[in-house]
Amino acid sequence: MSVSEMFIALQSVLTADQDIREEIRREVQALEQTAREMLTLLQGVHQGPGLQDVPKKCQKAREHFGTVRTQLESLKTKFPADQYYRFHEHWRFVLQRLVFLAAFVVYLESESLVTREAVAEILGIEADRERGFHLDIEDYLSGVLTLASELARLAVNSVTAGDYSRPLRISTFINELDSGFRLLNLKNDSLRKRYDGLKYDVKKIEEVVYDLSIRGLNKEATGGAGGEK
Repeated sequence: MSVSEMFIALQSVLTADQDIREEIRREVQALEQTAREMLTLLQGVHQGPGLQDVPKKCQKAREHFGTVRTQLESLKTKFPADQYYRFHEHWRFVLQRLVFLAAFVVYLESESLVTREAVAEILGIEADRERGFHLDIEDYLSGVLTLASELARLAVNSVTAGDYSRPLRISTFINELDSGFRLLNLKNDSLRKRYDGLKYDVKKIEEVVYDLSIRGLNKEATGGAGGEK
């Protein structure tokens, strides 16, 4: 084989790879659009009336996850099943965003932390890497850390809306989350930096709870109807 023939063969390989990446990018763009629509929907809970409309917003968000499952199913077909990590960077960010959205919906519904397996089921993908397109553990953890920041914001806005019990419950949840992350030995630099931000979320929520205590509103929050979700 001549040098020219060698490089022509290499170019054909490069072209095929570029085609795969372009198809993946188109699928990811569709996923990003769906994620933006869901985020816009769920951001409504930060407004006063939105807190009264949580079940309806969660129901609509779950309908969007039907679209997500279809889009992810299409994405799976755009690259060889054994090359997940070769192309992982293309969908890593949007998958982390989708984990956050799933975790936020589950929290709003039950005030509990969604498991990685449950998120994978919501998204219609696998939890185990051996089974193909899956939810990477670090992507799951990154999404959960985004949830912590969102709940810190919700704690502040709940007080503004006159809901004084929610910040107390959020505080308990975030402290449990922080304790869980402390059990992990994080080596990933990006994930470690994201985790370092959790202490600021904890502090922010503690300040909200302290302010409620100073104003005597924590007693109102833990008594009578104030204890309802």
